[in-house]
Amino acid sequence: MIKRITLLLLLGLCCCHINAQSNKTTYLFSYFKGNGEDGLHLAWSADGLKWESLKNDQSFLQPVVGISKLMRDPCIIQGPDGLFHMVWTSGWTERGIGYAFSRDLITWSEQQYLKVMDHEPTTKNTWAPELFYDKASKLYIIYWASTIPGRFSAGAEAGDAGYNHRLYYTTTKDFKTFTPTQLFYDQNFNVIDGTIQKIGKEYLLFLKDETRNPAQKNLRIARSTQLLSGYSKASEPITGKYWAEGPTLLHINKNWIVYFDKYTEHKYGAVSSSDLKTWTDISDQVSFPAGVRHGTMFAVKTKWFNQEVKAKL
Repeated sequence: MIKRITLLLLLGLCCCHINAQSNKTTYLFSYFKGNGEDGLHLAWSADGLKWESLKNDQSFLQPVVGISKLMRDPCIIQGPDGLFHMVWTSGWTERGIGYAFSRDLITWSEQQYLKVMDHEPTTKNTWAPELFYDKASKLYIIYWASTIPGRFSAGAEAGDAGYNHRLYYTTTKDFKTFTPTQLFYDQNFNVIDGTIQKIGKEYLLFLKDETRNPAQKNLRIARSTQLLSGYSKASEPITGKYWAEGPTLLHINKNWIVYFDKYTEHKYGAVSSSDLKTWTDISDQVSFPAGVRHGTMFAVKTKWFNQEVKAKL
């Protein structure tokens, strides 16, 4: 009887250990280096603070679409189909963006060039596209920053060399057909680098105030109860006196961490909050591979990561 009880206890402990392993989370970071010439890079972290490159910091995917054939600002999300969908900036002065998908982040589909701003032939740029999946409508929203010369007067004199960005979007269910591009966010200032997070019943749009004169170059938050419209004026800055761009965020241990590129200082930073109102700079607590430029962070199951990614590298 004692042996049987002991065996049952051991089996129970073993099952608990397996369940604990399967429930663990690993955090991934898609980023680029240099000007984005060599494509997609990936890093991983167990705690969201210390980040290590994968594949010896070599590229996972070489860009082949667009005029300039760059892969800047890679944004990856996992859809309900299990596929990882990625969009990226394919060049500095283009009217389209890159797109590809993967099941394991290693083998990628044929790359596509999505001409999201072709209907506006004077468009100067299509920067930092991001993805968000809406469970209610089963739609993916792709959104980005573009400048259409003369379209907006507010902020036109305060930007960099004729750039006066606003955020635009399109939606799709299958990445084959897309709704007509529409204006997404305009609050009378120069704005880039938006990223959406649904928290409770509210949508939070983290963004960069791109105003140059007088210089802002900081991160702020706009809020809405609707995904595609109704976003508020931007909050006060959540970042410091340094210039910051490319926000991406994770929810770890009841805290929200917003990571960003301190691009003039050539390093990465982060701020943390438990209530999305009061923010604490934790830049001294995070570490990244040398030379990382911004992209997107996302979470996967540790068991899947070990079997499908680490084991194949």
